Amino acid sequence: MPSVIGLLLVVTLHIASGEIHSWKAYYTGTTGLSQFPEFVALNLIDDQLMGYFDSNTNRFKSQFKWMEDNLGKDYDERQTNALQGHTASFKNNVKIAMERFNQTQGVHTVQLMYGCEWDDETNKATDAFRQFGYDGEDFLSLDFKEMRYISPVQQGIPTVQKWNNDKGQIEYFRNYFSTECIEWLQKYVNYGKSSLQRKVSPEVSLLQKSSSSSVTCHATSFYPSGVTITWMKNGQEHHEDVDLGELLPNEDGTFQKTSTLRVTPDEWKNNKFSCVVEHQGETKKEDEIRTNGGDSVPIMPIVGVVVAVILLIAIGVIGYVVYKKKQGFKPVSGSDDGSNSSAHPQA
Repeated sequence: MPSVIGLLLVVTLHIASGEIHSWKAYYTGTTGLSQFPEFVALNLIDDQLMGYFDSNTNRFKSQFKWMEDNLGKDYDERQTNALQGHTASFKNNVKIAMERFNQTQGVHTVQLMYGCEWDDETNKATDAFRQFGYDGEDFLSLDFKEMRYISPVQQGIPTVQKWNNDKGQIEYFRNYFSTECIEWLQKYVNYGKSSLQRKVSPEVSLLQKSSSSSVTCHATSFYPSGVTITWMKNGQEHHEDVDLGELLPNEDGTFQKTSTLRVTPDEWKNNKFSCVVEHQGETKKEDEIRTNGGDSVPIMPIVGVVVAVILLIAIGVIGYVVYKKKQGFKPVSGSDDGSNSSAHPQA
């Protein structure tokens, strides 16, 4: 279902850079959206979507040819079988959460993020995370230092107590996140290195809707996703009145990002402003506005996103966007072990 790819990737929190590689899974269960999937799952390797599943199609779909070449033609079938049971599980967990929050109707989401990171220079795991959210708020997470679940809200305590008493589950996750996840991440990186390790320099433009509008520095078509956008004013770094945009995916697997400077026409005329984009050791500077006079800002669209899917993602993963805005739902720092699991017990 390629139309979902672009918008779903916006939820990605961590930007892979240097030699740090990551594998992540994002699962979202929803209620109150009768026309849309009750469950959506996506897997990402180095922040590129490698597979997608939803409860409407009830199928997992790989996104890279190297996956079939190296993992076999039955890989999608194996992933499909593993994910099909999560629809009922997440549906039940949404129901349980609603009861605990004394809610009887409305649109609600239960979300899970789990994954691991690995440094191929040191050959060591660098992080692991397994966290749940409900309606855009932290619900519970696995503390990897103490190997126990914690929750910031009273409604999550029953689940914390239940899961912490399941020593077998805790041990399973300890092993999974310290070995299996990293092993599979290493395999994926090796299999897909031709596409995952490529480098594409950004195209940089200064864009403006009108002479009185803010000026947007638009960097696009770059890979990997790690990029830094800064502003200069008369040769000095300028940080005031700057709004940094989200990292967004392009359909071809590259990325785009913007930084907007709120500046008056007089300020722009009487000072020397420039945008500096740094990517993979390369620096590009732009100080000439490409468009103004009422033209729309030509930021590359995310191709193929149909209205129905936009509604699904806007509602279904909006809670995850809230996490990012509130600087929450970050990977739990713990031991040097990192990995992921596919067993997700009931709340």
